[in-house]
Amino acid sequence: MSFKIVLDSCGELPEQYQHDERFQRVPLQLIVGDYQVADDENFNQTEFLQKVAATETCAKSACPSPESYMEAYRTKADHVYVVTLSSHLSGSYNSAVLAKNLYVEQYGEKDIYVCDSLSASVGETQIGFLAMKMEEQGLPFDEIVKKLEEYRDGMHTYFVLDNLETLRKNGRMSAVKAFVASTLNIKPVMGAIAGVIIQKGQAIGIKKALMKMADTALAEAIDTKNKPLFISHCNCPERAQMVKERMESKEEFAYVEILDTAGVSSMYANDGGVIVTL
Repeated sequence: MSFKIVLDSCGELPEQYQHDERFQRVPLQLIVGDYQVADDENFNQTEFLQKVAATETCAKSACPSPESYMEAYRTKADHVYVVTLSSHLSGSYNSAVLAKNLYVEQYGEKDIYVCDSLSASVGETQIGFLAMKMEEQGLPFDEIVKKLEEYRDGMHTYFVLDNLETLRKNGRMSAVKAFVASTLNIKPVMGAIAGVIIQKGQAIGIKKALMKMADTALAEAIDTKNKPLFISHCNCPERAQMVKERMESKEEFAYVEILDTAGVSSMYANDGGVIVTL
């Protein structure tokens, strides 16, 4: 059976998969003041971060239209797997589900599974890659869907950001009770439960916070030898490498991928942010 994996543009792809016909990213729109740009293959992270830094208004995103998703579903592939960023962060999931319903109404039944990743960035990538692996193994569609949901529910996302303002101003941190003083250089270590952002801890300085994030992820991880480790960073490859080396020094992983954030992830992570999924 042939298959296609659709991610919204919050999910990153390694370079070798960016032109793979089995994958497609459906772009969100990024808005900074009067500046608006599609989060597609032409996204310029440097220019975008400069716009964010120079604009007093908060950066925002607009989810893909159902029509954008429907276009992605119009494929000869027998099975379509759609992975969106957390429904607590965006309307992308609802748009993808509506597109599926409209597609079935217009074209008839098709094996389309829409997965709310309850994560973002490389959390989406993790789920998409697992779908690819199981398809390549020849597993039935229904079994793959069940295993993807089980994996999603057991997956953990962690992040450390230099700047939490975009998340805060967009109302994405309502579950976080403790806000730390930036003047003291205290950096929170963040995570998520069922797609809702929570604070896992904190440390003084970015380096200690990154190490605490790495150690927290390892303490909560199960069976790392059979799981990939994905790390994404916003314009700070040296920080991502630091986290990778810390985690590999303590545990083995199936493989490790370091990716640079695309547009939506760059908007939320801001310059210097690091995200880990395991």
